[in-house]
Amino acid sequence: MVDRIERNKDIIQELVESTATHVGQIASIITTAVADVAREVGEIITDGFEMREAARRAGADSATVIDAELVSDDAVDEIEPEFDEFTGAEALSEINLEAVMEAPVTPADTE
Repeated sequence: MVDRIERNKDIIQELVESTATHVGQIASIITTAVADVAREVGEIITDGFEMREAARRAGADSATVIDAELVSDDAVDEIEPEFDEFTGAEALSEINLEAVMEAPVTPADTE
């Protein structure tokens, strides 16, 4: 038969093992959470860098458009005729409007 001291030793041993296991699992959860938070913060900062770079490029593009408006009339004559009166966005909208405005051919129209 197991005496009282041995039984108490077994209970304490089981309690320490169980506590150590649970503390280890909690530490693992916390470690994973900290790593996930660090990853998300890093992604937010990366997004900020990308937005800043896009803003710089957009500013450079708008500066190019402003400079293009200051070109002399002689230089404008050298531009290809299909782009003389449109910027890129206006040309695209004009093409889309022309495509939309074309009437579909129906059998009644072909007679």
